[in-house]
This record gives sequence, structure tokens and C-alpha cells, in this order.
Amino acid sequence: MAMCGKVCVAEVDEIVPSGSLDRDSILLPGLHVHRILQGAHAKRIDKPTVRKREEA
Repeated sequence: MAMCGKVCVAEVDEIVPSGSLDRDSILLPGLHVHRILQGAHAKRIDKPTVRKREEA
């Protein structure tokens, strides 16, 4: 989708120095990103809940 749009905005958790990430772990090349927005919101991580199986 980033290649198809006129403007691509990437929301990131943290901005790191260039070259500090493994190139193979990056899904979207920087060539397609026009704007970077550092998110300032709290991360909501889902907690899985497990309950006992109900007898039918």
C-alpha cells in the first residue's frame, strides 16, 4: 500500500540512529516513507485469558 499512495506516513515507537537495525528485519524501505510520526500513546498489550473448558 505504501508504494501505491502519494504520501506514506509511518508511526513508530522509537526513532533510532541510522544503521542500528538489521536490514532484513525492516518490512518497508525508507524510500517509500515520506513522513515519520513518533507515537506518544501508551501501548496496550492484550493479555490472554485462559479459562477451564466447560462440560457440555
